[in-house]
Amino acid sequence: MSSQPATAKPAATSPAAGPGTDPAGLAPDPQAPAAGPVPGAPPYAVRHTADEQFGVRGMTLRYWSKDGSYVEALSEVDLSIAAGEFVALLGPSGCGKSSLLRILCGLNKPTSGEIDFNGRPVGKAERRVGLVPQAATLMPWLNILENVLMPARILRLPKQQARERALELLEMTGLAGFEKHYPRQLSGGMQQRAAIARALVHDPDLLLMDEPFAALDALTRERMSQELQAIWMATGKTVVFVTHSIGEAVFLADRILVMSARPGRIVSEFTVTEERPRGLDRGSAAEADMTATIRRVLEGDAARDDAPEES
Repeated sequence: MSSQPATAKPAATSPAAGPGTDPAGLAPDPQAPAAGPVPGAPPYAVRHTADEQFGVRGMTLRYWSKDGSYVEALSEVDLSIAAGEFVALLGPSGCGKSSLLRILCGLNKPTSGEIDFNGRPVGKAERRVGLVPQAATLMPWLNILENVLMPARILRLPKQQARERALELLEMTGLAGFEKHYPRQLSGGMQQRAAIARALVHDPDLLLMDEPFAALDALTRERMSQELQAIWMATGKTVVFVTHSIGEAVFLADRILVMSARPGRIVSEFTVTEERPRGLDRGSAAEADMTATIRRVLEGDAARDDAPEES
């Protein structure tokens, strides 16, 4: 790989024009801010263990954007997730959280690094993974049962078995009786429940959730967090959950990984030890301290990122 820094816009015919492609072997942007320590951050050191289900080593993502600017979205990301873990990803807007999820499920390729899932490389459009996007993205011309069955149809799973599982998931997510309804007839929270059921219908090992409750009102968001906790406890799936809400992360997760501003990297790790099921009216001193510390980490990184350059 060339060590020449990126100094010029590539030709319009360059194949390296978007995420997931190696931008002609470009080195990191020499004008990018240095990846220094974040004030107040506990140390983060990845530990790849024997019970690891998902491992990421030295992953970077660099590309030319459509407007011709050079983007270093992710830098040297290391990550280890054990089977059955609920991991929350916190970070500022634009730090690469969604890009990381798209790489984990095989929709995009990293520029460099290794990604192993149960000891095997992640494939294109990885079928071992279920994805819940920010919006429910249900097909308006299909009823709820048909929407939930969509992954099973694409993967050509046995019809009767898939239908039984879909009905079971609709029961679990509180949508029994709404099988024949259409998306427009459901509230935003109910549509997101259907999206979760759809992501689970093919029985994936890993569930990726990209700010699934961001568009919901505060009360619905709290209720959906409780319901997601119940679903996770019932299924035992491994979950990676992207959010901007510190409280949501502390309520749901076993571990919270805090990402820096772009280029995104994991700068801090917090372990939540409170027993489940967790109630929304909880509020231990340890939890309050963790919330305050996470906020200081995020604010410290934002201040470093916004600091004026020395002349």
